Amino acid sequence: MTFVRIYVTLYEEVVRIGRNLKIKAARGELDMTQKALAEAVGISRQTMNAIEQGDYNPTIKLCRAICRVLGKSLDELFGEEEN
Repeated sequence: MTFVRIYVTLYEEVVRIGRNLKIKAARGELDMTQKALAEAVGISRQTMNAIEQGDYNPTIKLCRAICRVLGKSLDELFGEEEN
């Protein structure tokens, strides 16, 4: 049982979504705080922080709302970067 828990924890760390610095940069372009963006899309500042830190995977509806407020496309803020 312990091995399974360790494996799951390691797996979750590997597949965890990355930090979203694109949102932070887009907020910066508009001189917008996390709190202001969160209020504009109807979530808490803590949830917005979790999205930016990669600790919360937002719904597509929430992603679109964030994009609308920041004037960016889904690809610009949430698209995967090619290596």
